[in-house]
Amino acid sequence: MGEGKGSTLVHLLVVVLSLVAFGFAVAAERRRSVGTIVTDDRNATYCVYNSDVATGYGVGGFLFLLTSESLLMGVTKCMCFGRPLAPGGNRAWSIIYFVSSWTTFLVAEACLIAGATKNAYHTKYRGMIYAQHFSCETLRKGVFIAGAVFVVATMILNVYYYMYFSKATDTQAVHKANRASSTVGMTGYA
Repeated sequence: MGEGKGSTLVHLLVVVLSLVAFGFAVAAERRRSVGTIVTDDRNATYCVYNSDVATGYGVGGFLFLLTSESLLMGVTKCMCFGRPLAPGGNRAWSIIYFVSSWTTFLVAEACLIAGATKNAYHTKYRGMIYAQHFSCETLRKGVFIAGAVFVVATMILNVYYYMYFSKATDTQAVHKANRASSTVGMTGYA
């Protein structure tokens, strides 16, 4: 790790895994289940859904984002374990980006898993309900897109978090080296 940049491989893996999660979230939004009302021979109405592939896409996005976050937290030891960070601006920015990335990560994961769960829910027979405007349960538009937006925000914040974390850990090594070669004398004047 030269000059506080961090590992290029970690940067690349975090970005690629997050972009794959983003792709899955967008694909899930485009392939949401749509229900149509059908009446059978007994005059009972029920819903028929076209496909359930959006649930798989949503879960895929969830897992790729989870892998990205787990990789970064494993490399940085979740900022709780390992070497302490050097005091200064890099440590402050590292903490700010750490908290922000976890917040956006949790929101993105909630959107993706809630969208996948709601998309998998299908209304069955509704023969006992006598309503004028009968509709099939479907996932509201924009749930997966909200997840995709937060996936991108998480990716950006994770890249900055890792960059500042690397700078804060490299700065500490420089300070320790300078302290060991101090030229301040500890003897009295004669």
